Amino acid sequence: MKSTIYKVTIPNGIHARPASLLVREINKFKCKSVIKKGEKTVNAKEILAIMSLGIKQGDTITIIFDGEDEEEALKTVEKFLKNASASDHIN
Repeated sequence: MKSTIYKVTIPNGIHARPASLLVREINKFKCKSVIKKGEKTVNAKEILAIMSLGIKQGDTITIIFDGEDEEEALKTVEKFLKNASASDHIN
């Protein structure tokens, strides 16, 4: 099991556009993937589940990967989140 803690720096939070891009990245992998915000945990491969968390700029989330390609998934998602934070086109 691998995980990363991410403080959301995307100006409008993880709304429909960034959530759909995140799901697209995560769905490239076979491992189980979940996102935790506070006490709530959702399937990271489902856009509506992610959006139900209401993730805003400044929130802290944990993304957990568990399975055969967890390391690659972790690296890919960390890179995606870093780039998303610096990108204007994701808002």
